[in-house]
Parts: sequence; structure tokens; C-alpha cells
Amino acid sequence: MNTALTRLVERAKGPLGPPVEVEFGGGLPGQLGRLLSRVNGFALFDYGVQTFHVGPSGLGPELGAWNAAGTWKDAYGELADGLLCFAQDLFGVQFALEENRRVVTFDPETAERSVIGSDLDSWADWLLEEPDVRGARSFAKLWQDTYGALGHDDRLLPVTSFVLGGEYGVENLVVRDGVTAMRIRGPIARQLHDLPDGTPISFTTA
Repeated sequence: MNTALTRLVERAKGPLGPPVEVEFGGGLPGQLGRLLSRVNGFALFDYGVQTFHVGPSGLGPELGAWNAAGTWKDAYGELADGLLCFAQDLFGVQFALEENRRVVTFDPETAERSVIGSDLDSWADWLLEEPDVRGARSFAKLWQDTYGALGHDDRLLPVTSFVLGGEYGVENLVVRDGVTAMRIRGPIARQLHDLPDGTPISFTTA
């Protein structure tokens, strides 16, 4: 079937883990289980996006461990409730199943959620429409051409948060493992989440 998800997987590099048979039930979780049973974790767009593998062996984050409360979600408190994060982009934006009903993005700096669609095919179509922006393809290539390949657990963390005016430029970015990057930004997101627009604030990360 020539679906957007099929076309996306055809462009993927993987698998990132050994073959598995994943059964998550019906609906949207079932779609994710079938995807991971087909290819157990994969990278896209010069590693601008990575989809997590399932099981104890593999490269990069493991789905269950990544979603465990004590990995990074506790740093966000209730702001990360109801999310099953199955992938992330170069900057740590999470792609998640929200309440097993829809696919959303989760901004690591603000904890804001944006709805992509009702299924994984919508997610694939959304990425394929603008891979340079939504999949961080062009920046992933630029960074790695300049500094070398990123590790499977590495993400790019802004020194000055993007939401606080930091630039999407190499001078404002450092490499951190994905868990550390999320835990650094969780407290920031909790402070910013309910603030009215225009509230003065200054915060940097090291």
C-alpha cells in the first residue's frame, strides 16, 4: 500500500533494534506496534528524526525506558501526562500518542502540544511535507557535516532557549544526551507554561 507511512519507512535508516513482534492492542497503539514489528526503530532525514526501538538491545532510546516516569517526565510534572512518546527530532521535540487518540508534538521548552493528526499516516505525511523544517533535515546535515556524526543518544540543546530568543544557529547549540537535555528543560517548561505572553523572563542553560 502506497501510504505516507510506507513512503516514510522506505526512506528510513534502520532498524535500530533486533526484530520484535509488538502487540499494543487496537487503535493508535496498535498502529505503533505494527510499525515497530515491521522495523524496530529507525532514523530519518540525516538523523533529524529518530523513532525509538523496543527491547533491551538496540541503538538510541528504548520506548519503554524513555517513557518511564523517572527518565525525564518527572521533570515536567503533570505537563507530560497522557503521552506515549515514540520519536523525537534533533532538538528534542517529542512525537507522541496523546491519550492513545491522536498524534501530537510536545515542545520540550514550553510543554505545549500541537495536534498532527489521528493516526501515524498523518504523522508521516506531516513530516514528508516539510522534512527540512519538521524533520530538521537541513540542520542535521549542516551540524554533522561541520562537527561529525551525532551519537544515537545525542540531541542538540540550545544554550539560550529558543523560546527565550536563542537562535537556531550552531553557536547557540551544544550536544547533550537526550535524557539530560529533557531534564534541563523540564523545569523551564514548568515555569513558562502558564505565563501570559510578554512576561519578562531570562534563563540560559549550560
